[in-house]
Order: sequence, then C-alpha cells, then structure tokens
Amino acid sequence: MIRKGLITLFAYYFDHVEIAEACSCNETMRRLMKDEYSHLVLDMAFTDGTVLEILPNIVSLYPRSRIMIFSMQPAGAYRRALKHYGIHYYLSKTLPEEGIVRLLGQFLNDECVVSEETDPRAEDNPFSLLTARELEILHYLLKGMGSNQIGDILNIRYNTVSTARTHIFVKSRTHNITELFELATRYHVT
Repeated sequence: MIRKGLITLFAYYFDHVEIAEACSCNETMRRLMKDEYSHLVLDMAFTDGTVLEILPNIVSLYPRSRIMIFSMQPAGAYRRALKHYGIHYYLSKTLPEEGIVRLLGQFLNDECVVSEETDPRAEDNPFSLLTARELEILHYLLKGMGSNQIGDILNIRYNTVSTARTHIFVKSRTHNITELFELATRYHVT
C-alpha cells in the first residue's frame, strides 16, 4: 500500500517521472540489470532482506544512480551506515504529504537536502553506532535467527556473525537478545 501511495504522489506531483517497482532485494537487482535508473527510492526492509545487503552492489555497479531511502526505520540508526555508501537522502514514511513531496522534489532535482529528523531521540539512538554489516545482522537477530542461519543468509562465516553480534551488544549496551529486542522496540528498529 505504501509503495502504491508513493507512486501516486510521483504521478500527481512529478508527471515527467517514469516509475518501476520491486518488492524484494532480488527483484530490485534484476530490474537494475535490465534498465538504467537515474534515481532509486529504496525501502530499508524488503521481503527477502534489507537494503544494506544490496547497497554495496548498487553503489558499485550503478554509481550515477541517486539513492533515497524511504522507510519507517529511524534515520538516526542508519545515518552512519548510509553515509558510508554516499547516501544522504532519507525520507521517513511518517512525514506528512507536504514534507514527502518537498523532499522528493529536492531528490529528483539533485538538490542538497538537510536531513529531517522526526524523532527527537535520533541523536541518542544506540543503534547509530552500528556499522552497515552489524545493522544487517541486527535485522536477522531481531527476527529470532541464530548465528548459523544469519551466516548462511548473508553468505558469511559463523565467526563473523558471532563477532558482529558481540559488537552489537557492546555498542547498544545490552547483555542478551531480550534486552536487545526491548531496546530495538523502544527505538522502532526492526
């Protein structure tokens, strides 16, 4: 529904824009291989993973594409990881229509945009210290997956997952998965 709403906004306010949509990481990469896109609006979470799993490939293979993240996830938690990939456009799904339209216009016109943060706790977000890889692993930890499962999904070794898991606990100042889940819930990170 949210994708359809975004498409409607594009059609109404930006009539010169051609739109294609994808609902998964795999479908997104397939579409990018078939067609060239000047601008990409990507959600943080897809049905088969997170945007952080495909961003390295997108940035590497399509360096001229401008990228905006459009998500319910708090920007503060992902700012560091996104800047690592050169992404400066982040649009919260909770913004009112006027704000969304204004930021989409700035994005489409390649205007420099000052990040708008709707959550006053963003600067204190304990997840803002996590690297992109740690955020990927956090996503799967919060889904209740174990280190072996996460390693298989991300195609990384168990040791890498275990080390990242330890870093996540240290950086978030949590001691176990229950505390981590409660903290993620408090900060709306999923």
